[in-house]
Amino acid sequence: MQINKSIAAVVTGGASGLGEACARMLAAKGARVALFDLNAERGRQVAEEIGGIACTVDVADEASVDAGFAQAREAHGQERVLVNCAGIGTIGKIVRRDKETGAISHLPLDLFMKTLAVNLAGTFQCIAKSATGMMTLDGLADGERGAIVCTASVAAVDGQVGQVAYAASKAGIAGMTLPIARDLMSEGIRINTILPGVFNTPLLAGLPEKAREVLSQSIPFPKRLGDPQEFAQLALMMVENGYFNGETVRLDGAIRMPPR
Repeated sequence: MQINKSIAAVVTGGASGLGEACARMLAAKGARVALFDLNAERGRQVAEEIGGIACTVDVADEASVDAGFAQAREAHGQERVLVNCAGIGTIGKIVRRDKETGAISHLPLDLFMKTLAVNLAGTFQCIAKSATGMMTLDGLADGERGAIVCTASVAAVDGQVGQVAYAASKAGIAGMTLPIARDLMSEGIRINTILPGVFNTPLLAGLPEKAREVLSQSIPFPKRLGDPQEFAQLALMMVENGYFNGETVRLDGAIRMPPR
């Protein structure tokens, strides 16, 4: 699918980090871009800069997602492209022993479920609702109606200590990619997932410089944090290359995360 001004796109988590990079790249190619993000102020700022629209959306809430798609489609028409970047990070061992008191506790179930609700169910929900709309479109070359890109993480396959909830949510995204591709194969809708490594996003921007340097040096090559533009380039290729379907691809400088 060639990205141009006839293409409408929705990017979740589009107000910052990987999602913002994808939104900017799609807009630069001519797409009409709608941003889904809880950060309404930052979303409006990015949307104004790229000539798109901002929709205040909580991907874990069905009514919010429905309202976001309705707003996006009213402004731009039915999207042919969906890029899922919305997500949260969660830290916490499944069980822990307090070093001072010896008390034993476990990761609260509500925290685990919230992580799944945002990262996994939120991604699923946006895919299901977007694909439903894409199925109403006429096919392009090869009968293609739409293309979807999701964001998992290398934690899906080598999650670290304290990442049980996060790793489970991202492994779920990776695991549902091929079944969804097969579900949608007769409708001309493709889906692929990126597993990013350590990227220079706002989440890492708050770390001390020394900690960022240690992270950079842990990457085999190149010894630096990933640039969100590099993520966006792969996402764009997944959208534009019509033979790219049902894949989960690491983008990580060859890093394999250690236990800690």
